[in-house]
Amino acid sequence: MGKRATIQMVAALAGVSRGTVDRVLNNRSYVRADVRERVLAAIAETGYVSPREAHARQMAASLETLKLGVLLPSEEGQFRADVERGIDSVREELSAGRVRVLVRHCKTDIPQEALTLLEELEAEGCKGLALCSLNDRSVQDRVTELTERGIPCVTFNSDLPESGRVCFVGQDIRRAGRVAAELMSKCVSRDAVVLATVGNLKFDGHRQRLGGFQERMAELGFAPEQIVVAETFNDYGTTVSVVGEAIAAHPGLGGVYMANLNVSGCVEAIRAAGRKGEIRVVCHDINEGIRRLLLDGGVDFTIPQDMVQQGALPLLLLRDLLRKGIQPDPARAQGRIDVLCAENIMGYGL
Repeated sequence: MGKRATIQMVAALAGVSRGTVDRVLNNRSYVRADVRERVLAAIAETGYVSPREAHARQMAASLETLKLGVLLPSEEGQFRADVERGIDSVREELSAGRVRVLVRHCKTDIPQEALTLLEELEAEGCKGLALCSLNDRSVQDRVTELTERGIPCVTFNSDLPESGRVCFVGQDIRRAGRVAAELMSKCVSRDAVVLATVGNLKFDGHRQRLGGFQERMAELGFAPEQIVVAETFNDYGTTVSVVGEAIAAHPGLGGVYMANLNVSGCVEAIRAAGRKGEIRVVCHDINEGIRRLLLDGGVDFTIPQDMVQQGALPLLLLRDLLRKGIQPDPARAQGRIDVLCAENIMGYGL
């Protein structure tokens, strides 16, 4: 989405005054034929649209149904429930403005499935797309292609930073990982081993959280070998196994950083090893299960994010961009970073 052409740009390219461009636009007769041709060529080259024509197009577009597509990853549970709640919360408002939302869910983490679903949404006439997808080169390239063809894309929760997406809706994920490290460093000794788990390193959100965590832990004096990294693929059984194996392999394990889902699996492995209260746990997000774990002492801190907003805001931004030409405000799309513990969880709405 490049810079919008102006009448001054047209005048400069054609080598005439703004007044001459205005006369051509309003089809007045006292303009030489060769000058008129130069101005028309400049208008075509720059893609300039006069305010009157832009208004007419906007009025015509507002009478047509605008289709927006949403692509969700294979993650289920609280994440999907909250994102879908966000989508549903704006359906009525969007519908009143003749905007229809189509949602597709990935069943796997295979890039080709995401590509196929994006093709389906485009084939069904979607003029804008909101997506949370694994960060694969093929997916990034497809998003760039879609944007270049005039179908803007907004990423949420997990970004595709090297694609042509219009904006990202969510927390500063790397900074959230750094905040988690700050919390962990206050809970464990400087010689402790810390397990850092991610669901899938193909997701930019997980990689960025981990990167921020490792970066800040190093700044605080923890050696790289003190941070043990493992993937759990957001699976409860795998999480129990990964955490249990880390406890057995590292008697000095002092903390677990959960940059992903299935925190309950982590807490269960710690409980089964008889280390509850000794191994500190810092995680992300909030749901009823994590709330109970905070109150019970299984989790020390969590860094929540508004996933309901992540479902709703991309659609509103796309609606405003496509209907009104309003570019997304980065400040509006940036989620804040809070920290919850047992003492302030009761006042935090779920």
